Amino acid sequence: MKVKTILVSQPEPKVENSPYLQLIEKQKVKIDFRPFIHVEGLTAKDIRQQKIDLSKFTAIVLTSRNAVDHYFRLAEEMRFKVPDSMKYFCQSEAVAYYLQKYVVYRKRKIYVGKRTFEELATIIKKYKDEEFLLPSSDVLKPEIPNTLNELKVKWVRGIFYRTVVSDLSDLRDVYYDILVFFSPSGIESLFKNFPDFKQNDTRIAVFGNTTVKAAEAEGLRVDIQAPTPETPSMTMALDKYITKANKK
Repeated sequence: MKVKTILVSQPEPKVENSPYLQLIEKQKVKIDFRPFIHVEGLTAKDIRQQKIDLSKFTAIVLTSRNAVDHYFRLAEEMRFKVPDSMKYFCQSEAVAYYLQKYVVYRKRKIYVGKRTFEELATIIKKYKDEEFLLPSSDVLKPEIPNTLNELKVKWVRGIFYRTVVSDLSDLRDVYYDILVFFSPSGIESLFKNFPDFKQNDTRIAVFGNTTVKAAEAEGLRVDIQAPTPETPSMTMALDKYITKANKK
């Protein structure tokens, strides 16, 4: 069956040269963007109930831009002036770069991993005397606390924000040829919004092994998968599939 419409379960890309725009132009398909999940910040009261005192920590472990935003938002809400001596351990260059939104980069102690948390852990290991705070979502990959425990550093997890299912009720009677998912939370959102969802002829595209498992656990047929050696990005996987499906 030919592909004419696609729904991507993420916000619309802000960049002008988005691969999705190139896909629209090349394949002449309609692509809509709609986040199936969103992030909600917790309050200062919530943080106090977790018995977290921001002044007790000498280092912050930042795994995402959301963690950066909500740490500084809550610091302001709690009237805590983040000291210049604070050390920042960022999982990736993207997170470290984003940190510049809140601090003068060259004047701070910022340590950057390459991409994975294990790579950042090798840096954290050298600073065992620090008191680490890990601002996180309510959903956290188990390897992060496991790795920190193995390092035997002093650390505390603070749940500063949570992932919430978005209301998609306006999409009940809207049909798309392909639905694109990037996380198990997106799959969860689909079935929380539409418990009676039947796949029928809808193609399901997923990114990452955990998302594949979540889709299959709900009885979905996964038609398009990324990353693979041949299609490392979702847009490449979609392009390949549409080229084949739309061949006259």
